[in-house]
Amino acid sequence: MRDAFVARLSELAESDPRIMLITGDLGFGVLTDYAKRFPKQYLNAGVAEQNMTGLAVGMAQEGRVVFTYSIANFPVLRCLEQIRNDAAYHEVNVNVVSIGGGFSYGSLGMSHHATEDLAIMRAIPNVTVVSPGCLWETQEATTACVNTPGVCYLRLDKSHAGRTNRNEEEFQLGKARILREGTGATIITTGGILADVLTAADRLAEQGISCQVVNIHCLKPFDHDTVLQAVSNSKAVVVVEEHVVEGGLAGAVSEACLEGGIYPRKFARLGLRSGFSSIVGSQSYLRLRYGIDTDSIVATVYRLLERVKE
Repeated sequence: MRDAFVARLSELAESDPRIMLITGDLGFGVLTDYAKRFPKQYLNAGVAEQNMTGLAVGMAQEGRVVFTYSIANFPVLRCLEQIRNDAAYHEVNVNVVSIGGGFSYGSLGMSHHATEDLAIMRAIPNVTVVSPGCLWETQEATTACVNTPGVCYLRLDKSHAGRTNRNEEEFQLGKARILREGTGATIITTGGILADVLTAADRLAEQGISCQVVNIHCLKPFDHDTVLQAVSNSKAVVVVEEHVVEGGLAGAVSEACLEGGIYPRKFARLGLRSGFSSIVGSQSYLRLRYGIDTDSIVATVYRLLERVKE
C-alpha cells in the first residue's frame, strides 16, 4: 500500500505545490524518488514525531496540505497530544499516514503493532479515519485526503486485496463498498485483512454459503445506511478487523445498529481480545494466533449459521 500511496502523492504533488510530505526519518528507498523530484515539498524531521506533527500544523496553517509519514504507532500514539490539541482542534489540513497497520510489523513486537489506532482516532473530533483494503482504495483515499478539510488519518497495511474496483467505479470517501453479494452471512471488514475476508467468502461459496462482503474503507464518517441495510437483510453478521474489538470497526457497527433500531439475528466480532499482542511473528502467523485468519472467519460463519463444516 505504501508504494501505491507514494505513487499517487507524487502525481498530486506535481500539479499542487501546496502538498508537503514530512517523514520521521524513514522511507529511504521508498521516498527517494519523491524527495529528488520535489525537494521543496519534502522534509525529514528525524526521529522526532511530535516535532514532525508540530511542523505540519504550522505549515498547514500557512496553506499547505501536509502529510506526516511514519511507521505503525509512531505518527499516532507518540503524537496524540499534538494531533488532538494542535491539528484537530484548529481543523488544519494535516494528514497522518501510518505505515504498517495491524500486524504488518509483527516481528518487531507490540510497540510496532498498530492495534488500537482506529478506536483512538475515531474518538478525536474533526478527524476523518480512513483504512483502505486494496491498492485502488489506497490511491483514491490519498487524493480524497488532499481534498478533505481538517485532519485525516490514513492507515496503510502491508497486506492488501490487490485491486477490487469495478470498471468506471467512483471512490466516495465515507461510502462503504459491497464487494460480494450474498444471502447468508454478512462479513464487514476494514484494512488489508480484506484479502483474507474475500478468500473466506469464496471458500464459503464453494460450500453453498453465499456471503455478502462489506468493506468499510472509511470509519469516520461512517456509512450507517449501507451497514444497516446489510445487517437487516442478513442471517448473521461477522465483523473482522486487525485491531482490538473495543472501539474500532465492531464498535462503529454496533453503535450504528443500536441507534438505527436494527438488531442482528446473530453477531460476532473477530479481533484482538486477549490483552496486548505480546507474540511476535509474521502478519499471517499473528492473524492465525489471534483468530482473525481465513480459517477462523470461515469457522465463525459456520458456527453462526449452525452449519457443520464439511
